Amino acid sequence: MAMSTMIHNHLPAIPHTGVNRNKLVARAHQEAPVVDRPINGTKASKRAARLAESLSNLLHLHVEPPQRREVMKHYSSWDSFGDDEKHSTPTMSPKEVISDKWREIHGCTDWDSLLDPLHPCLRREILKYGEFAQATYDAFDFDRFSEYCGSCRFNSNKIFEKLGLDGKHGYKVCKYIYAMSHIDMPQWLNRTVHLGDTWSRDSNWMGFVAISDEEETHRIGRRDIVVAWRGTVAPSEWYEDFQRKLEPIGPGDDAKVEHGFHSIYTSKSEHTRYSKSSASEQVMKEVTRLVKLYKEKGEEVSLTITGHSLGGALALLNAYEAATTIPGLPISVISFGAPRVGNIAFRDQLHQMGVKTLRVVVKQDLVPKMPGVVFNEGLQKFDEITGTLDWVYTHVGAELRLDVRSSPYLKHGFNLLGFHSQETYLHLVDGFVCQSSSFREDARRDVALVNKACDMLVDELRIPHCWYQMENKGLVRNAHGRWVKPKREAEDVPVPVGSQPNFHALDEIVESRRLQPVYV
Repeated sequence: MAMSTMIHNHLPAIPHTGVNRNKLVARAHQEAPVVDRPINGTKASKRAARLAESLSNLLHLHVEPPQRREVMKHYSSWDSFGDDEKHSTPTMSPKEVISDKWREIHGCTDWDSLLDPLHPCLRREILKYGEFAQATYDAFDFDRFSEYCGSCRFNSNKIFEKLGLDGKHGYKVCKYIYAMSHIDMPQWLNRTVHLGDTWSRDSNWMGFVAISDEEETHRIGRRDIVVAWRGTVAPSEWYEDFQRKLEPIGPGDDAKVEHGFHSIYTSKSEHTRYSKSSASEQVMKEVTRLVKLYKEKGEEVSLTITGHSLGGALALLNAYEAATTIPGLPISVISFGAPRVGNIAFRDQLHQMGVKTLRVVVKQDLVPKMPGVVFNEGLQKFDEITGTLDWVYTHVGAELRLDVRSSPYLKHGFNLLGFHSQETYLHLVDGFVCQSSSFREDARRDVALVNKACDMLVDELRIPHCWYQMENKGLVRNAHGRWVKPKREAEDVPVPVGSQPNFHALDEIVESRRLQPVYV
């Protein structure tokens, strides 16, 4: 499902840079050369434009007008500016103290009057949680040649440091979450993964639980527990996503959810090393512990759950269970590009339990339209005739709707991968003011991040597509001059859930399993 998540072998995030559009436009207009167009090419150009327009209408695609392309050429060439001017602007808006209005920002009024126009404080909080969701991709080892494929590349103590998030948001990771796809995979799918020598045949790292530190807690007015869920990457998860079957979330429950999502959230097996307890059990054990710990200290506590694509679906299931298990806890879900998860009864129960959900959706993204492309909440207008239908899918909560065409930096042609990319979502959130206005000129988030795993930025920006990858695809040169796969630091080797790491033993295991150079 999460087409944007096919990301391989990432490096830690590089320092972010900003784009100052005002300076870019002004200076480019001053320096842009005048180019004479050949007269004899005018008719051919018009015929080509008409042909392109006809094809785009046939395919229902949006093709960028030639006039806009010419304008972009005037102000998007980075080579015209010095490094100081290009790279010295901040990458995020200033942190404002929101302790006196945290409940509104957290959704107690369903974000009424905060979305259009988008309140600056809410924008910053959405970006914060969105970057936690993005971190679950950036830290994920999906190199099929890696013996630890399917794990997190870093231990929980340094994941934010490696991704450039340490000190940025004020949270500490305190628990990793693993999940399994408890299914019999078809042979064609089973052949697409090489599981013989990987760290786990059954489990994948699915995200983390984090807690706000003292400074952030003071700024936001409460101790905030965050759960961040990863979107679809592993082939078995894709198979789960496409099952499209609704099943009760509890015994005799009218609330029903999609079978594949629920399976990933609840599956476990005693025969596995990392999923002897389910993702559900792992996350709820840690959340319950943290709530008890800080409430006993007399602090206000909130739970914010985030995720992109499949991660957004798992976030809703997590919120449902948390609201059932810990009544009275303020719970919010901020999801990005998430699909529908359950039926109308599931939505209504979440609402009755006080769970607040904000769905960030890109208009051109197909994933939020699934499952239930036909049988969805739109059928409610026929309730008087059919009664409430328990087999149709429905979205939950408030929606922040974004449009790729609002950004002057994005390509507007058909791009399934780019439309669904989490970095595209974060870019559009950063530039969104309201539905009737253009992209905000003082947007701070680095535009280059959009192209980390796709090709969405206009070519005039000269940002390579899919640039976020491990140097030399993970190979390093050893002391003998041979290119080999490096061994992981002992502290970064996955440890079974509930186990305590023995770093000396792990060193020996890693050394014995390390890929040796091949002599020919």
